[in-house]
Amino acid sequence: MIARRYDAILLDLDGTLVDERDEIHPRTFAALHAAHQRGVRVLIATGRSELATVPVLDKLGLDTPAIVFNGAGLWCPAKRRLIEERVLSKRTLERALAFGERHGLLAVSMCAGAKYTLEPRNEMERLALKDMRGLVPSTPEEMRFRRAIRVTLFSETHGTSAEFADEVERAIAQPVYMTHFPLNVLAHHRSSRLQVVDIHPPCRGKAEGLRVLEELFGVAPERVVAVGDATNDIPMFEAAGLAVAMGDGMREALEAADRTIGNVGTDTIGALVEELFLD
Repeated sequence: MIARRYDAILLDLDGTLVDERDEIHPRTFAALHAAHQRGVRVLIATGRSELATVPVLDKLGLDTPAIVFNGAGLWCPAKRRLIEERVLSKRTLERALAFGERHGLLAVSMCAGAKYTLEPRNEMERLALKDMRGLVPSTPEEMRFRRAIRVTLFSETHGTSAEFADEVERAIAQPVYMTHFPLNVLAHHRSSRLQVVDIHPPCRGKAEGLRVLEELFGVAPERVVAVGDATNDIPMFEAAGLAVAMGDGMREALEAADRTIGNVGTDTIGALVEELFLD
C-alpha cells in the first residue's frame, strides 16, 4: 500500500456531509468508518449549534470532538458537553442586540444548551426559526444577561448579506468573527428573503478545526483534507493541505477550493475518502 498523503478529514455538515433530511450517504458513512479504523481522524466542523449537531454526531457514531458555532465551540461526544466555549463580551452582546432593536430585526442569542429568541412577527420570521432546536422565547432585556456564544440577526431589508454584515460590524465596533449568508442557501429555506448575520467571539472560524487536530492528535494542517460548500468553510480551506468544494456549493467556496467533487446527497464524499485514505 502506498503511504497516504493525508491523516485527517475536516467535514462541514449542511450542503456537504448531510442532505436536507440530515442523512449521510451509506457509501460515505462506510468509507468514513473504514478510514477511522485505519487511524484517520474524522472531524466535523459546522456553523450549527451543539444542539443541532449532536443528532448527526450520534448517527455518525465516532468519538472525535466536533467544531460547532463556526469555531466558537468544541463539542465532545464522549463527555456530552462543550469542552471549549468562547462567549461574546458584554459590550459586543449589548451592541449587537441594540442594533437589532433599532432596525426592528429578529434576533436569536445562542448559548450552551439553549437559544433565546424574540417573538417572530410574521410568517417569514416564524419559518426562519422552525428548524432551530432549544428555542426559548425571551426579551431583549433578558437576552442581555446571557452568556452568548453567538447572536444571529435576520433582515428582510438588506439587499445582500455582505451589505448587512458590513453595517452590523461598523455598529458593533468590537473584535468579533462574523459570518453571513442569504437564508435561502439552506435547503429548508429556499423561498426566504431574509439575510443572516452571525456574530461570534473572536476566533479563526472553522480553521479552529486545524488547531484542534494538531493539538489533540498531532496532525499537521498540511495533512488535513477540508470539505465544504459555503463561504464559512473558506477559513478551513485556506489552512488545510487540500480544500475540496461540493459541486453545488457557493461560488466563493468553489473558487477557494483546490478541487471540486459532486453534489450533496450523492456518494461523492465516500468516493473521495476511498481515493485518499483507503486505496
